[in-house]
Amino acid sequence: MKQLFEDVWIADGDTVSFYTLPYTTRMTLVRLADGTLWVHSPIRLNAGLRRRVEALGEVRYLVAPNHLHHLYLQDWQRAYPDARLFGTREVITKRGELAFDGRLDAGASYPWSDELRHLLFTGSRLMEECVFLHVATRTLIVADLVENFAPRAFGPLQRGVARMTGILAPNGGMPRDWRLSFAFHKAEARAHLRSLLAWRPETIVMAHGEIVDTDAQAFLRRSFGWLKPWRGARKTTRARHMAGPGRGRKRGVRRPGGAWPAPGPASRSCP
Repeated sequence: MKQLFEDVWIADGDTVSFYTLPYTTRMTLVRLADGTLWVHSPIRLNAGLRRRVEALGEVRYLVAPNHLHHLYLQDWQRAYPDARLFGTREVITKRGELAFDGRLDAGASYPWSDELRHLLFTGSRLMEECVFLHVATRTLIVADLVENFAPRAFGPLQRGVARMTGILAPNGGMPRDWRLSFAFHKAEARAHLRSLLAWRPETIVMAHGEIVDTDAQAFLRRSFGWLKPWRGARKTTRARHMAGPGRGRKRGVRRPGGAWPAPGPASRSCP
């Protein structure tokens, strides 16, 4: 287990085979203001890890951020029966035998919301993922939304596959098959990306790959370049430029005698 910040730790787990690639795994732990622990994407629990976790505090919340990160939830529930389990709609459906205490939804409020913001990244028919920002440290916590594997983690052929898939550090990102599933919902994904950038993260911790601890916002813009995130903003700016000062307002009704009333204030558009 490694401490990143005063109340943030990571623990690396087993390497699992996924589409022929050896995927390293990682969970993130946050100690909340009340001293309890929030655990993101739990890894395999053994006696040594359990001792280190319990030395940090009481495990209060277990979080399954998408339907691929569920393998060890049952073990953690058995070890910590008083912990509350939260997951996305997809993982709750997939693991119907588990007792979930709540669903991760957009706009919902959770006991940790003052310390951990959340965003449900939707728009894909393959998967949705709930991502989090630890406010105090500006740390973005993700599972599969961004992957950034070190080249040394793969053999020569596997490195080529990882590069083509778009998940090889330092140019990691969302796996290419997941990107393609946003084909008809890119505007929705762009809106999510703009929300992530508005959080101004300084560190990105992911379940798979190298942590990004410098220029995190630049990394996000680069890794999501396939979304062309500037497109919506550019259209808005161009429309305003074309309208010019005074254009786009309704003209007044001409008064008798030929005088025109002054135009009213321009209407304001919702962002």
